[in-house]
Formats: sequence, C-alpha cells, structure tokens
Amino acid sequence: MTVLQLASLLIVLAGAFGAINYLFLRLPSTIGILVVSLVTSLAIIGVDFLFPNTVFEEEIRATVQEFDFTDTLLEGMLGLLLFAGALHVKLEDLKDQWLPVILMATLGVALSTAVVGIGFSWLTGMPLLIALTFGALISPTDPVAVLGVLKDANLPKSLETKIAGESLFNDGVGYVVYLILVGLAFGATSSGHGSTGEEENMALMVGKLFFREAVGGAVLGLVLGWLTFRVMRMIDDYSLEVLITLGLAFGGYELAVALGVSAPIMAVCAGLLIGDVGTKYGMSEETRKYVAAFWTMVDEILNAVLFLMIGFEVFAVVFDMVTIKAAAFAIVLALVARLISVVVPAMLLHNVSPFSRGAVPIMTWGGLKGGISVALALSLPDSDWKPVILAATYVIVVFSIIVQGLTVAPLAKRVGREPELKI
Repeated sequence: MTVLQLASLLIVLAGAFGAINYLFLRLPSTIGILVVSLVTSLAIIGVDFLFPNTVFEEEIRATVQEFDFTDTLLEGMLGLLLFAGALHVKLEDLKDQWLPVILMATLGVALSTAVVGIGFSWLTGMPLLIALTFGALISPTDPVAVLGVLKDANLPKSLETKIAGESLFNDGVGYVVYLILVGLAFGATSSGHGSTGEEENMALMVGKLFFREAVGGAVLGLVLGWLTFRVMRMIDDYSLEVLITLGLAFGGYELAVALGVSAPIMAVCAGLLIGDVGTKYGMSEETRKYVAAFWTMVDEILNAVLFLMIGFEVFAVVFDMVTIKAAAFAIVLALVARLISVVVPAMLLHNVSPFSRGAVPIMTWGGLKGGISVALALSLPDSDWKPVILAATYVIVVFSIIVQGLTVAPLAKRVGREPELKI
C-alpha cells in the first residue's frame, strides 16, 4: 500500500469506529475507538482460529508488521501531538507547579525505571540492563492519553497542571533515558563487561548525552518558539499564522532530530511559549480562535488515528503462556512503580509544596501509558527478550487506557473534590 492509501484507510477506519462508539458504546472518543479496533482485531484472529483455511488474518498481520508504527509516531505524529498538548498549558500555571513537575518528570521516571527493571529482571530472568530498558519505555505517562482523559475529569486547576506538565516533560525525559539504556543494554550484551576506566568513560558519556538531549531540546524549543513569536507579531493574517505554527511543529521537530537533541522536549517547550506568550502578545483575537480551533482538530484527529493503530498493533504481538504471565505481572509492577514515583516526590516536597491524600491516588491511577511505549518497544533491537517486552508493554498500555482511563474520572470526583484537598 502507498502512504496515501494507508493514510486514507486509517482515516476511514477511525471515522467508522468513532461512529460505532458514538452510536452504541458511548465511551470517551479515543478510548472507544481503541476498544472497537481491538475487538475487531481479536474477532479476526478468532475467525482465523476457527477457520484455519482463511488467509484474511495473515494478510492483515503482514500489513500491520510492514507498517512502521514507530517511525509514524516518533518521527511524524508525536511532534504535532506534543505541540498541541503544550499549547493548552499556561506558563503562569506551570510556574506555580514547576518544582513538583520537574521532580516527578526526572526523579519519578528514574525511580519507576529502577522498580520496573529490577522487578521484571527478577521475574523473568532477563538481563538487568535490558529489563531497565523496558522500565524506561513503560515509565513515562503518555501526554496523548493523559490530556485526553483530563478534559473530562474536571480536576482542580493546580492538580491538572501537575499531571499535564509531568506527562509532557516526563515523555521527553523517558525517551532520553530509553536511548541511553538501549545503547548500554545491547552494547553490553554484545561486548561484555568493560574495565573500570571504560565504565567511568561510559558514565561521563551518558551524562553528556542526557545533558545534550534534554537541555539542548529545551533551548532549541524556546529559541524557535521565540523567533516564531517575533515573526507572528509582524503579521495579522490568521491563515498564515496557523501555517507558521504548523511549520514550527513540523520543522522544529525534524531540526531537533537532525541536531541530535530531544525532539519531544523541543516540541513541548515551543508549544508552551507559543501557547502563552504567542497567544497573548503575538496574535489578534481572530487568530487566537483559529489557532486554537486548528490545533484542537489536529489533536482530536491524530488521537483517533493513534488509538486506532494501537488496537491493530495486537497483530504485531506474540502471546503465549510465558508472555501472558509476564504481562500480567508487569501490570502490577507498573502500578507499584507509578505509586512510588508519585509518593517519593510528594514526601520530598511535603514542606515546600504539599500533596494532599487525594492527589496521590489520582496521579497514580491517572498516569496512563500510551502509543509511545508501544512504539519504543517495537523499535528495540531484535533479541530473545523482545517478544516478552513487546507483549508486556502492549498489555500494560491497553489496560492503562481502557481500565484506568475509564475509571480515573470517577476516582477524581470521589477524592479530588474533598474540601481538605490542598494542592
């Protein structure tokens, strides 16, 4: 299939499954599309099991495996989704919550990576570095999934800012940690243990890489966002200004990739600047409405297509008793790791920015995983452990989006509106 044919098919299916959800299931839009696509995929697999002579399932599996989900998301959709999400987070709100956001996006990701990695290594016998790589790809909360649920959760503004800000930044931090661990895990797997001097050089190289990726991405995003803002101040043409923001999201993301800095962090920082400073001082009222409407539509359409693709990616996963047991344990492990990654920063900030009893369960249960984790798992180098990691990742993501996604709003209503909640 050509790129145009494949894009057309995805749009048609997303629209059709969205209509089925709207008419019959009445679930939140993106979750409903995921449920319908997953049920459709499992039905096709079931029909093939009952009637082995059919080749329909084999053709779909071949198409899904040929389709590069990783590149489509990480090199195409992710920049637009992160930019669109960041546009709705105001710098003034983020400034009040910057300490918990940064702490959870860094220390939280590190703690979760360690807990998942050590636990999964103990369970499966997987080499620790490879298990830590799994921990890194499953630890970040997915801003696409989280921000979609937040729209209906009606949380206090400060708590919403904490969750949204963390999900935007820990996505970029988690991706950097993943890249580092992939190099260490699969390099170490092939070359064995090095000397003490080599380990020291490796630690220095890892530190430099993290600094270049994270800080470089943030600086690039702020610089490009500021330059775009200065250009937009001289223009009063809403169609052109919408096009300029689209160019910033696309071009800035690709420039970050070419420069070797974190493209997700670049997209978040650029989106934050344009969404706050740009809308206040660089756009007319008419332009603000069109920019907001355009990026809301981009966000909704890409969300629908992404969740559709997640449902069909079940064809790329191999399930057997070993992977099913590992995946079931991984769900519990991921939730425990998420709880620790929230509780520890909350304890550290107790005297500075206290978390209430209601915030911890909401942030733990609302830490949804999404397509980024699946894409990173698919991009792992081939090894004996990749099928186990891919199956565990897929099960965690589906459980997270469907079960946690459908219940976080009721949970928030129960504990997030208590009078003593102070965030």
